Amino acid sequence: MDLAHLIRLAITASVLLLVFALGLRATPEDATYLFRRPARFLRGFVAMGVIVPAVAAAFAALLDLAPAVKIAMLAMAVSPVPPILPGKQLKLGGRSRYVFGLLVAAALVSVIFVPLAIGVLGWLFGHEAHVGAGVVARVVGITVLLPLAAGLTAHRVAPMVAERIAPWAARVGNVLLLAGLLAVLVVVGPAIVSLVGNGTVLVIAAVVVAGLMAGHWLGGPDPDDRTALAIASSMRHPGVAMAIARLNFPEEPLVPAAVLLFLLVNVIVTLPYGLWRRRAHAGRASAYR
Repeated sequence: MDLAHLIRLAITASVLLLVFALGLRATPEDATYLFRRPARFLRGFVAMGVIVPAVAAAFAALLDLAPAVKIAMLAMAVSPVPPILPGKQLKLGGRSRYVFGLLVAAALVSVIFVPLAIGVLGWLFGHEAHVGAGVVARVVGITVLLPLAAGLTAHRVAPMVAERIAPWAARVGNVLLLAGLLAVLVVVGPAIVSLVGNGTVLVIAAVVVAGLMAGHWLGGPDPDDRTALAIASSMRHPGVAMAIARLNFPEEPLVPAAVLLFLLVNVIVTLPYGLWRRRAHAGRASAYR
């Protein structure tokens, strides 16, 4: 078993544990929250599925970027919410029912939306591109729906036990994720550095900011929902993005590095927004005491 295989196993196990831990603290009512509120669901879809892909496509068409960067940016723009994101949203004060509802809704809708979006982008850029619904369903099923369903079931069957083991599952998942990501950065660090320049970081940052603004604007009257949607709109599922790239652009070996660069820029750009929203949430909480 080589190092690359061990790294993939560590990251996969970490994601499964983190989503399972989230499910241990959720209810079926949380998971179906947005499906029972179509207006809020529609606003979330416009932010994530219309505005962000449109901004990314405009930058890709107008600017002279490396092919791998364009591919990664567009693939990330049409991918669903990443499975580890709800933990961050909850820490920033997001309501659990909205956060979990957004995760489930985005995962399910992506099975239909991602293939359609990739077809449209391929037509716009004159490159035949496709991704099957089965590919998307497999990725989101393994990384989101199955571990979340397992956690929800455990919470329903044995809620006291679920509450006790949830923090431990999250801790182990975070340790594995950190170790895996550090190993990945060591391996692909030179490739990431090679992509920096020619305004690449600024363009990716602009896409992230567009996602933050779209989500914050369309998140509805509840300020914590606006925070949750802003974070979700700015960040996407790297597993789905890489699957899209492997199927349509196998000749571009730098795409995984470009996806990781997108993740790094996202962490840096969203940090000030997250600090602002955390302080705002704490201020509201203290005002109600």
